[in-house]
Amino acid sequence: MISFTVYGEPVAQGRPRATTVNGMTRLYDPKKSRDFKQYVKLAASDYRPAKLLEGPLELSVKVYKSTLKSFSKKKAAEAEQGLLRPSKKPDVDNYIKGIKDGLNKVIWHDDSQIVDLHVSKFYSQKPRIEIQVKPLSQEEEQLCLLLISKD
Repeated sequence: MISFTVYGEPVAQGRPRATTVNGMTRLYDPKKSRDFKQYVKLAASDYRPAKLLEGPLELSVKVYKSTLKSFSKKKAAEAEQGLLRPSKKPDVDNYIKGIKDGLNKVIWHDDSQIVDLHVSKFYSQKPRIEIQVKPLSQEEEQLCLLLISKD
């Protein structure tokens, strides 16, 4: 299993933007989304396996958004304990899109390998994203354990 944390405010994947160049329409990521994917890629590169993971994968992600400034002390304490959870936009799937794209060619070949996905949103004084990637085939799991034991 590969586990790591990406520190900083999580960024949800923005809607694609369009531009016209020589009569052709070109879609591109908004700058904020593009920068966030690069940041995830950079943070994950410290945990890059010797060989990209292959086969089916399980991905678990915990997104910790900043506690709202409008929260009372009581609400802020409840949020920090996980009793009060963010139920407003952005959706968890918009967070996960940028994370999965950022991990392509760093941890795995392609995010289509993810067959089991768990995503949770929380509030925290320390915004971050906690990521766990677990190979579901035994050969890959043993390779991960071997790589971890070398560290």
